[in-house]
Amino acid sequence: MYAEERRRQIASLTAVEGRVNVTELAGKFGVTAETIRRDLAVLDTEGLVHRVHGGAVASQSFLTTEFPLDARYRTASAAKLAIARAALNFVPDKPGGSIFLDSGTTINGLASLMAKHPPARECHIVTNSLPTALDLSSADVQDVQLLGGNVRAITQAVVGDIALRSLAILRADVAFIGTNALTIDHGLSTADAQEAAVKQAMVTNARKVVVMCDSSKLGNDYLVSFGSIDDIDVLITDSDAPTSFVEEIERNGVQVILTKEEE
Repeated sequence: MYAEERRRQIASLTAVEGRVNVTELAGKFGVTAETIRRDLAVLDTEGLVHRVHGGAVASQSFLTTEFPLDARYRTASAAKLAIARAALNFVPDKPGGSIFLDSGTTINGLASLMAKHPPARECHIVTNSLPTALDLSSADVQDVQLLGGNVRAITQAVVGDIALRSLAILRADVAFIGTNALTIDHGLSTADAQEAAVKQAMVTNARKVVVMCDSSKLGNDYLVSFGSIDDIDVLITDSDAPTSFVEEIERNGVQVILTKEEE
């Protein structure tokens, strides 16, 4: 596991549990206590946790930092692939089914699998992700609609009024949605208001909403909320998700699917 990925999981666990202990974290991640102390120092500097004696407590600040796609592809890559495989089960199996595909690395992993999945190849696919549209069209998937609008360089996502106007008249059987963060109170959130608006439109105009989110994002809170827990039908995450968080999500009526990297 990369240090960056371990730190993101520590930040998520701290946000969910409220407090973490150096010794317990060292055992969980199979590293020394000194390595965990260095991780906590970095996270404290970034404002993601507050260091206290023996561990850390959750930060209450909203996050705004975004990472470029190449860095995000390297983070939790095995977990994201397992999540994408599980998401295939929610692709409509009827010819002519309709799908919204959000932007993001986990969603792009799903698109790569969909390109080889016969039921998905029979669906009408709408996306605002340049990499996803390119992957699907390069695999000769015929019915792919890329939304028009402005392109955000850091995420390669199409945003803006043109994209929103298109989504306003479209409907989908299922929307596959990625998120930078997920909490019980703030719901789904991301750093950019324009990207959040497109995500929210997809959520609003889909019969079923499947959120794909690795466990390092659980408990974190970004600046712009684009959906509440009530908007989610299915959450697919990995088995490192804190049990207390999963139980709380399920009490809110969300189906939670936990994946393992070897799946």
